[in-house]
Amino acid sequence: MQVREIMSAPAVTVTLETPLEEVAKRMIAERVGCTPVVDDRGRLAGIITESDFAAEDKGIPFCTFRFPAILGEFVTPDTVEQIYRRARTVQAREIMHSPVVTVNEDDSLYTVVQRMLQNGIHRIPVLRGSVPVGVVARHDLLRLMLSNPKALEAIPRG
Repeated sequence: MQVREIMSAPAVTVTLETPLEEVAKRMIAERVGCTPVVDDRGRLAGIITESDFAAEDKGIPFCTFRFPAILGEFVTPDTVEQIYRRARTVQAREIMHSPVVTVNEDDSLYTVVQRMLQNGIHRIPVLRGSVPVGVVARHDLLRLMLSNPKALEAIPRG
């Protein structure tokens, strides 16, 4: 089975200059967990995932303590809303991840699973050349299970 048979398409993309408020709107409206970021020629430049909008532990240089951060800024109870408000105008290029682990639409299902596991990722953009044409997420793998009754028989029941 090839990637093109299971990917969600088309890819919901944004440009390098897209403000994060618009990125969030598109992701919510399209019900996607990530969006590839493209340059002015439509080529993949990076990726933004829903995790990028959530809090994470961030370390302070030369210190063993870790503190909560959102979009790279340390968080206190009084600053959470301010951080999100300020971030609305930040451009996609400022928080995107690059380089991006990808697959091609002609790759095998095994290649997708292997790259997801090796890189600890849940979503992977699918390229045609250097242009995003879709995304494979864990959800797509779940749908694959439902479309293949023989695969369901192999799942142990407990």
